[in-house]
Formats: sequence, structure tokens, C-alpha cells
Amino acid sequence: MTVVLVLGGARSGKSRYAESLASGEKHYVATAQAFDDEMRARIAAHKVQRGDGWVTHEAVFELPEVLIREMHDGRFVLVDCLTLWLSNVMLAEQDWQAALDQLLDALRAAKGTVVLVSNEVGMGLVPETPLGRAFRDAQGVVNQRVAAVADHAVFVAAGLPLPLKGPLPGR
Repeated sequence: MTVVLVLGGARSGKSRYAESLASGEKHYVATAQAFDDEMRARIAAHKVQRGDGWVTHEAVFELPEVLIREMHDGRFVLVDCLTLWLSNVMLAEQDWQAALDQLLDALRAAKGTVVLVSNEVGMGLVPETPLGRAFRDAQGVVNQRVAAVADHAVFVAAGLPLPLKGPLPGR
């Protein structure tokens, strides 16, 4: 069992790096919701970037349940991304801390390789709305707690992976 957290800013190359770690039976867990044309285009671009050979699962809210169902020995599971999952949970006014606890329990029981992509949102401007600040703070907690459970944590900047915890996972 290996759990890898890949952090970075928007368009930092974190998804491309995470995908480069894939081997064996590849499963992609998508957390995005396509509410507009721009997001539909982003999702389509990610599918093209990934290429063929991936089994895709949707997990708008039920990420822990999907992981428990899909994590198996010899299987590579990529979650892209925790940021959108948290946003979905918070906007639906669900208890994000309880959902995070369920996610951490699922990761502790992981079989195979699980790579989770997440945005580092705390390095920019202070959001001007209370919801924006609450989201930034919650995302920081999610990233810290997942990193604590992960075997490896990697920060990607300008397409370059920098190890934060453990050595860089092999590619």
C-alpha cells in the first residue's frame, strides 16, 4: 500500500506529474462537476491528457466510499482532486470534517497505490469573502491531515516535483 499526496498551485503540473506515476491497472476518480462550458472543456482536456487505459469513477461527494470500493492490490487509483471534492462538500453544506475523517479512514485501509492531487491554496491573497476564507482554511486542514497519513508528499511548481515527505515516488 502506498499513499501519495501531490500538492501545487493552479496549472503547476501536479495532475500531469500524478498521472506519470501510474502503472498497472489504472483508475481515475474524478471529483469535478461541470456546471459550465469552461469546466466541461477542462474536464475534456484532462481526459485527452490522460489518454486511454483508465477506468473513470465519479465521486462528487462519496470519495471515501469510492476509494474503499476501488482500492485493490496491484491497482493504481488517482484522485483528481481533493480541492474540488472539498468544495463540493462545503457548498452542499455537508460536514466536511466528518467527510475528511471518513477519507482518512479509507486511506489508512488503502491497498495498491493511491495518489491524491490537491491545490495548495494558502499561498495567495486572503479571500475577501467569509466562505472563501473558510474554504482556504478547510483546504489547509485537509492537506495537512492527508499528508500526515500519506507515505509521500510532493509539491509541484513549474512542472517540477519537489519531495516534502519521503523520496520522490518512482516513475
